[in-house]
Amino acid sequence: MKQLVADSLVKAINQLKLEAVLAADFEPNIVVENAKDKAHGDFATNLAMMLTKLVGKPPRDVAQLIIDRLPESDVITKVAIAGPGFINFFIDEAAKYQVVHEVAKQGNQFGESTLGAGQSVLVEFVSANPTGPLHVGHGRGAAYGASLSNLLKVAGYTVSNEYYVNDAGRQMDILATSTWLRYLSESGQSFPFPSNGYKGDYIFDVAKGLIQQHGDKFVFEIAEVFANVAADEVKDDQGEVISGDKEKHIDGLIVNAKQLLGEANYRVIFDEVLNLILSDIKEDLSGFNVEFDTWFSERSLMDSGVIDAALEKLQAAGKIYEKSGALWFKSTDYGDEKDRVVVRDNGLKTYFASDIAYHLNKLERGFDTLIDVWGSDHHGYIPRVEAAMTAMGADPKALEVLLVQFAILYRSGKKLSMSTRSGQFVTLRELREEVGVDAARFFYVQRKSEQHMDFDLDLAKSRSNENPVYYIQYAHARICRVFEQAKQKGFAVDFESQKSTLKGIKPGVVPLSSLTLEQESLLATLLGKYPDVVSRAAQAHEPHQIAYYLKDLAHGLHSYYNACQFVVEDEAVRSARFALIAAVRQVLRNGLAIIGVSAPESM
Repeated sequence: MKQLVADSLVKAINQLKLEAVLAADFEPNIVVENAKDKAHGDFATNLAMMLTKLVGKPPRDVAQLIIDRLPESDVITKVAIAGPGFINFFIDEAAKYQVVHEVAKQGNQFGESTLGAGQSVLVEFVSANPTGPLHVGHGRGAAYGASLSNLLKVAGYTVSNEYYVNDAGRQMDILATSTWLRYLSESGQSFPFPSNGYKGDYIFDVAKGLIQQHGDKFVFEIAEVFANVAADEVKDDQGEVISGDKEKHIDGLIVNAKQLLGEANYRVIFDEVLNLILSDIKEDLSGFNVEFDTWFSERSLMDSGVIDAALEKLQAAGKIYEKSGALWFKSTDYGDEKDRVVVRDNGLKTYFASDIAYHLNKLERGFDTLIDVWGSDHHGYIPRVEAAMTAMGADPKALEVLLVQFAILYRSGKKLSMSTRSGQFVTLRELREEVGVDAARFFYVQRKSEQHMDFDLDLAKSRSNENPVYYIQYAHARICRVFEQAKQKGFAVDFESQKSTLKGIKPGVVPLSSLTLEQESLLATLLGKYPDVVSRAAQAHEPHQIAYYLKDLAHGLHSYYNACQFVVEDEAVRSARFALIAAVRQVLRNGLAIIGVSAPESM
C-alpha cells in the first residue's frame, strides 16, 4: 500500500513537471511514512513542505496542487492536508486485508526486498581475544552482529560473517606464559603468580593437560624463570600501588619463557591453550545460534607477509616515519589526535599494524562494505583505522564501525562483576544455561546497540507479560493452539495455505469480508508495515526495530485473542479469522528468525 501511495505521488509530480510548475529534470526524494495516529489516516508525506521553495508557494498550497493531480484510486479513499502541509492518505479497509493474502503467498520470504541487491557486505563481529571463555559482554556483540547479518540478508545484501582471531601479539603471549606458570605450579613449584597474568580456572585445565601429555618436559628452576624480571607491583591496604610494575614484570616473564623453552616448545604451549579456548568459543557461539563463514587468523597476516606489504605501501606513500627507533604512521594527517606506532623500537609490530593489514585484506577480497562491530571502548580507534584506509588509497566510507555497549548483568537487583584477566566473570555459556538462548538473544537486541543495557536475569527467566520474548512467543503459541483446537473439532479449512472450502468461492483465496473488528483492522495494518520495518531497520543497521515491531504485533494478537472466538460455527467468519492469524503467525516467525529466536508451538 505504501508503494501505491508513493507511485501516486510520482504521477502527481510528473504532471506538475508537464505544467512547468516544477523543472523537467527535477527528481524529488519522496518519503511516505506510516501514520502514527489512525485519525490522521494510514500514510503521510511531507513532500509539499520539501517543495515549497521550488514552487514558491506556502506548503499547504503546494499540498493542494499535489492532491489535485493525484490519479484516481479505488484503494485511496481520502486525501487530506494536515498541520503545516502534511498530506495524509486514507486506505480502503478491504484493501488493507490484501496483505493477508500476500503473507500466505510469500511465506518465509514475506518482508524480503532487493534493497541491497548487488552489494556485498563483510560483517566482522565478536572477535574477542582467545584468552578465555566468552562472557556476557561478548554476548551482546554476538547477538547484535548475527541479527544484523540476518537482517541484511533479508534486505537483499550478499553477506559474509567473519571472526577475526587475535592469535598473535602480547595478550596471547601473556596467556601462554600464564599457562606455563600454572604448569610449573601444578608440577610442584612454588612462587607468587603475577598480578597481570590470567587466573581463570581454564588455565589450570590446560596446565594439567600439558603435564599429562608432556610430563616435566617444560619444567625449569624458578630462579631461571624469574631471572632479571622486574618486581611485580605491590599495593597498600587501600589498594594503592606503592612499588613494582606489573606490566614490566609480565613482559620479563614472557621473554624468559621464550628463551628457556625455545621457539618449538613455547609454540606447543601457546597452541595448546589457543586451540582449547578457540574451540570452546566456537562451540559456545554455535550454541548461541551464531555461525561464522570465516575464522580469520591474525597470525596468517604475519606469516604471509601481508602486514609488511601494507606497511611498505604506507611508506611508499610517505605516511610512515621513524622516531626513537620506532616506526610511526602519520594518522594526524587525517584528523587523528596523534600519530600511531606501527613497529615498536624492539622491532615488534603493534596491533594497529595488524589491523591496517587486515582491513586492506578485506578490501582486496572484493567486499563493497566492511562492517566492524566493536565494543564501545574502541570508539577512539575508529579515526586511525579510517586514516590508514585513506592513506592506502581506499575509500574510508567503505568502512562502517558499529559500537556495542557491554551489558551489565543483574541478579536479584545486584550487579554481577566481570573481569577476564582475574577470572571473575559470568560466561556466555552460563547465561545461556540460566535464561536460555531465546531470552538472551532477544534481550541483547531489544535496545539500540550503542545504548547502555542492564540485563535483568530474573525478568529474562520469568513467564509473564513483562518478559517481552515470552510475550511474543506466547502469541505464536496461542495461534498454534487455536489451529490445534480447530483440528480437534474436525474443521476442514486449510488455513495453512489459505485455500477456501466455501462453496462458490474461487479456490486459493479465503474471502476476508467477514473481518470487521477494530482489532482485525489493526492487525492488518501492522502486517502491512512489516516489509517497511525490515527495510528501515536494515538501512539503519538497527535490528532492535524488529524487536519493537514484534512486541507491537504480539500485543495486537493478544488483544484480538481476548476480544473474540476463532473456532466458531460460521465458516466464513472462521475462515477469515484463521487466515488473518495464520498471517500473523508467519510474520512472527519471520521476525523472530531475524533476531535468532525460536517460535515455539506450545508453551
